[in-house]
Amino acid sequence: MVILHIEHPVSNFNFWKKAFDSDPVGRAKSGVKRYQVLRPWDDPNYVMIDLEFNTVAQAEALLAAMRVIWGRVEADGLISSPQARILEAVETMVLQPDESFYRVAE
Repeated sequence: MVILHIEHPVSNFNFWKKAFDSDPVGRAKSGVKRYQVLRPWDDPNYVMIDLEFNTVAQAEALLAAMRVIWGRVEADGLISSPQARILEAVETMVLQPDESFYRVAE
């Protein structure tokens, strides 16, 4: 599995989340299998996003599209200094699954 990890400060999390949810790059069409939005418990205006792909090429293409978006929103002050890395998941282990781990979607 390939992960595109992005992180940056935001001026207002709720405003940023609305922009993120509008999906300006088309995550599903870009090959994103799953994503996760994280933020430090003590810094609500800093976000980290992990987007999972099958291939590095898909992650690179989405990153290129994001750089275009960042150019627009950085000028507006919504985000600043975005950092991105493409990572390879080496191991994933579930040690203590909760009830939702076993739930089947209806």
